Amino acid sequence: MGMPLEGLTVVAIEQAVAAPFCTARLADAGAQVFKIERPEGDFARGYDDVAAGQSSYFVWLNRGKQSVTLNLASPDGKAELKKLIDRADVVVQNLKRGALARLGFDPAELVKANPGLIVCSISGYGDQGPLADRKAYDLLIQAESGLCSITGTAEGPSRVGLSIVDIATGATAHAAILEALIGRSITGKGANISVSMFDVIAEWLTVPLLNHEGGKTPKRIGLAHPSISPYGVFESRDGRPILISIQSDREWRNLAKIFLEDEALGTDSRFATNVARVENRNQTDAIVAAAFARRDCDDAIAALLKADVALALVNDMAGLSSHPHLRRITVESPNGPVSFPAPAPIFAGEDRSYGPVPALQRERKTSGNGRDA
Repeated sequence: MGMPLEGLTVVAIEQAVAAPFCTARLADAGAQVFKIERPEGDFARGYDDVAAGQSSYFVWLNRGKQSVTLNLASPDGKAELKKLIDRADVVVQNLKRGALARLGFDPAELVKANPGLIVCSISGYGDQGPLADRKAYDLLIQAESGLCSITGTAEGPSRVGLSIVDIATGATAHAAILEALIGRSITGKGANISVSMFDVIAEWLTVPLLNHEGGKTPKRIGLAHPSISPYGVFESRDGRPILISIQSDREWRNLAKIFLEDEALGTDSRFATNVARVENRNQTDAIVAAAFARRDCDDAIAALLKADVALALVNDMAGLSSHPHLRRITVESPNGPVSFPAPAPIFAGEDRSYGPVPALQRERKTSGNGRDA
């Protein structure tokens, strides 16, 4: 069985994380992705050297693509890019706002010239608005959007510990492109799509924003939930941190009966509803903490599972690296194979393979059909 996007040609004028995340997914599904790199390469190639001497970001996000090195400031480079775009189904770009148009490839004009083309432009703040011309990177948007204000502890704000804005933006762009491809299959028309990092994470912040506007501004409380209790970390007698989540009053009654060993707490007016437990969070947490302190980690987990309570060990990267539930893929790279976590979607009856990570090629010309000349 062929791959779902086999035969699709994608031109990716991209760098860093957000756009490469999107186009890696297209390549995984069988699309031919031409990754346009400047002569010195995507600057993400230099982010670190931990993946067989190569950048972890680059290895992760550029598997299965074909690197094409072009100097887009030169007439030859622009001519080669035009040849690739002329045969493309999808163009993805995350250059600075207006940069592609200044090079002679205005997205609106590209779609006008080829009504079936899908162009997706990824930027920090979009094409309109007071910040449209600002440079934007992941942590900057985390700060500007207010995400950092609800991340961290009471002592101070923090960044989310991965490039959450970039990844969210790449995933949003991927979904929008697939939506446009479905639309094209029905109408024959392509699309000119804009996705901004700020818009993506602002939408993801809807719940804390509405809480703020409703008079309940979220507070930073570390590894706990601002509006559900008990939902946080407790330490077992042998010092293992375990995070539990009580999602309903029925679950609280189960916890009280089996784990807290005090069934009356399940209907005590101070704790019987989530609203009451949040209002009395200090008392709620103290009762739960005392029950954890009576049990070693394994005993605590067994009792929690018996009570049908959701839980997790508070792991670190060493814990993830050796985690029994972790699925991995291995991709080839210029420096040898690299293993990392597998993409989440699993297609029944389909054993996917993942293409190699491209080396940086010398600047080259392509023939009219997009192949190397």
